[in-house]
Amino acid sequence: MGSSSIYSGASPEKVAEDLQPLVDFQDAGLSPDELESLVEERLIPHLMKYDSPGFQSMFNILPEKGAKYGGYITLKYNQGVTNWQVSPGGAVLEELCCRKLIDLLGLCPAGDGTFMYSGTYANQEAVYLALHWKAEKDGFNLGEKGLMGFPNPRALAVAVSTDAHFSMRHAVRMLGLGEESLISVPVDKNRRMDSGVLEDSVDATEKEIVCVVATAGTTATGSVDNIPPIAEICKKAGAWLHVDGAYGLAYKLVPEWSSLFAGVELADSVSWDPHKQMGIPIPNSLLFVRRKEDFERMSIHSHYFNREEDVGPNPGLKSPPSTRPMSALSMVTSIRYQGLKKVVERLRSPLIAVRDAYETIREDPDIEVCHYPDTGILCFRIAPPDIPRDQLNQLQMYIYTRITQEGQRYISVTRLEDTTVLRLVALSPQVTCEALLETVAAVRDVAGEYQFMY
Repeated sequence: MGSSSIYSGASPEKVAEDLQPLVDFQDAGLSPDELESLVEERLIPHLMKYDSPGFQSMFNILPEKGAKYGGYITLKYNQGVTNWQVSPGGAVLEELCCRKLIDLLGLCPAGDGTFMYSGTYANQEAVYLALHWKAEKDGFNLGEKGLMGFPNPRALAVAVSTDAHFSMRHAVRMLGLGEESLISVPVDKNRRMDSGVLEDSVDATEKEIVCVVATAGTTATGSVDNIPPIAEICKKAGAWLHVDGAYGLAYKLVPEWSSLFAGVELADSVSWDPHKQMGIPIPNSLLFVRRKEDFERMSIHSHYFNREEDVGPNPGLKSPPSTRPMSALSMVTSIRYQGLKKVVERLRSPLIAVRDAYETIREDPDIEVCHYPDTGILCFRIAPPDIPRDQLNQLQMYIYTRITQEGQRYISVTRLEDTTVLRLVALSPQVTCEALLETVAAVRDVAGEYQFMY
């Protein structure tokens, strides 16, 4: 493996062989030097180098310096930020941080927030909160009666776009609604939820739509749904509006991109993953709600902590886990160390890189660009005129496999309807327009190999 390789490129079998000594648990322990050597030799070569300009596939990034310090303190003191009794400083810091983030992101001033383990869990809890809200409107307590308290539980539905994150499938499964409850709304030519079709679907369905999920930065293409008309449809239908901003919401902090996220303050709930492009250690996700009482409906009190009469801040009442890390600290130390100006510059850089790459390749006769990049993702496919159309999906998979096997750069593929496309993600400032275009050039070279072979 060369020094510029992103990862070892080894097979799962080879990785397992190399890692086996790490789990060879014995009665005697290792010295610090022995332990370090074992990890350095056996594990590190198989870890992905997220700081490489060629890492253009997923939503992973190394922690920035200020966040590392917060992470160090978090590990050193190992605070379980459940409530005031367990960690006075941790509980209050989370409350203060959430309040400030609501202000920075322009969310509803009367709202509230909580840190969570992932955007997947945040999205799941958002639907759970929507069910509590709907139950209260129907005159019963969801916590007591469950879904059977609704007149017709089988009629409950959640509307999402065809490009919504797969966590929404997890949500309806785990909440007992099942995937049959999902109403899938088509997207427009730029991969945004078609609000006209949504409105028609709401009017036509015999189901009772409890929640509509708009996506502020889809994980497939980075497209941002037009939130205001979706919010208006929800208002008329009496449905909860959740905005999945796990990937994209950070870009609301960039002035030139902020208008894309207009209307997010109208949402009943919003999810966000700062552990993506913000450079905050994993896990670092949040769920915001429009009204404080939205969290209160799901709160469960105990006799020994999180008591109903307790007056101290209890973040543990806002989500199911009773043991949670002090996630707010890394966010706080990161922003304080960098300053907001540098945070915005850090976020802006990959957005500009993707826009510039799009402008460079969009007129290329051998490339089909699939969308205008709202954020930091660009999907395209190589389509040489002498390759039959029915082989283009196979060509993209061949390119993806060859590129990733080489280990010099890492890309991804996705499917947009029945079309397989290549997907480039720029998350860190290291991924420049030049780096993206180098990947496009490498993709072309591999496509040439395919033409020669077939």
